[in-house]
Amino acid sequence: MAPLGTRLPFLLLLATLLAAAPLSPPAAAEPELFDVRRHLSTVTRYDVARESNIVDAAPAISDECRVIHLNLVARHGTRAPTKKRIKELNTLSVRLGALVEEAKQGSDSDSLKRLPSWMKGWESRWKGRVKGGELVSEGEEELFSFANRVKERFQDLFDEEYHPDVYSIRATQVPRASASAVAFGLGLLSGKGKLGAGKNRAFSVLSESRASDICLRFFDSCKTYKDYRKRKEPDVDKQKEPILEHVTSALVNRYHLNFTTQDVSSLWFLCKQEASLLNITNQACQLFNEAEVRLLEWTDDLEGFVLKGYGGSINYKMELPLLKDVVQSMEEAIIAKEENYPDGTYEKARLRFAHAETLVPFTCLLGLFLEGSDFEKIQREEPLDLPPMPPQTRNWMGALVAPFASNNMLALYQCPGKTDGKKTSQDQKSSCFVQVLHNEAPVSMPGCGNKDLCPFEEFKEKIVKPHLKHDYNILCKKPGAAVEEEPSSFSSKLNFFLDLISRKGYRIKGQDVKTEL
Repeated sequence: MAPLGTRLPFLLLLATLLAAAPLSPPAAAEPELFDVRRHLSTVTRYDVARESNIVDAAPAISDECRVIHLNLVARHGTRAPTKKRIKELNTLSVRLGALVEEAKQGSDSDSLKRLPSWMKGWESRWKGRVKGGELVSEGEEELFSFANRVKERFQDLFDEEYHPDVYSIRATQVPRASASAVAFGLGLLSGKGKLGAGKNRAFSVLSESRASDICLRFFDSCKTYKDYRKRKEPDVDKQKEPILEHVTSALVNRYHLNFTTQDVSSLWFLCKQEASLLNITNQACQLFNEAEVRLLEWTDDLEGFVLKGYGGSINYKMELPLLKDVVQSMEEAIIAKEENYPDGTYEKARLRFAHAETLVPFTCLLGLFLEGSDFEKIQREEPLDLPPMPPQTRNWMGALVAPFASNNMLALYQCPGKTDGKKTSQDQKSSCFVQVLHNEAPVSMPGCGNKDLCPFEEFKEKIVKPHLKHDYNILCKKPGAAVEEEPSSFSSKLNFFLDLISRKGYRIKGQDVKTEL
């Protein structure tokens, strides 16, 4: 991947893209292939993300192979805006009202002609709400339907009577995560009990306190990560500012309204909420053309990359407790089969429900969504280039990596091995294979020679072992235990952008609100 500094100069690229922008909102008469709902970064709905995920035919698995265990790490489903974001939308409502009045009282008659009709009297759908961030009905449906597909896909695994030690369901203490676990459990166990018309049954969801949950909320207890994030957030904001400035300039010219960068940031957030939660794409989203949507999406993806993904090795190194938990569960399943434990006496699935801050680092540990030979770099904990900017294509897209209800499943298969006539003995582990599914689609593993089915011992040796040199307590709690690198040439790129801004005489008026996952 070429460093950003060697590409087309930033402002020239933006000027090229924005020059193609129409001077008026795109007409809705003709249907377009571009669907903004697929470009909402981590606010993308799960069903939309799955439709966008073009996958080759699933790898053939021998009929003689049997799945013996399943690990699931899932993000919560679609949720309402958080309390802080609700306040932002209320502020936006006041601001848009002022812009409309300004247009009415101004001497520029063209402003009223260009004024989007929806802006007149617009109020936030969440006005008056004092609480937020909860799982909404669409999110419940995402997890319920997902569970039914999992049950259908792994029928042999979920064919016995429920017991919490056989099907372990865990979630963080955040209500939207635990509610997602409940929705999934209802789908998984529907028809297995005697409660109501759906023959549901009660089931347990285990949680640890935020202060001690180092498997699913490891970021809460990691001082090293908190210091890293505090140091990087201003850099990310500065990386995003030039794009916000230029999109703002384009909207001012297009609509003759005095938008600020903070207005544009809030309007982009409104677009994402309307398109994702309300399926409305002809209001805030229609303010932007396709090129602008792609650029704004990239700024969100950039933030996720630097603060949660491959942009800093601390992001995924601190998830070692979860990785160990996954491998331990597989080891225990193999021993259970080796010792011929009867059904009902050992765990068959470990199902976890958490957040994008959990799922994204775990995805990085597995080496997914990398460019070229980047897997070797993360194993050596070397810095990676930033995701390529539009119009270049990139693997790292929040809409695919971590949409609402996104998930990684690790299915452990046992295939026929050498036997001594009674049972598989020393070759037990060598006859086991790991299949990784991201958002239910099988993916090849770069660390395992891009195989679809990775031998378990090879999975441990090549994907897990390189990370075992770290200790979570030392990494996260002892001062000076870890010194994190920056993405390649990050500072030089930042200085390049800031120099261009200062030469153009731009003033930065607003800061983008951090993406809340």
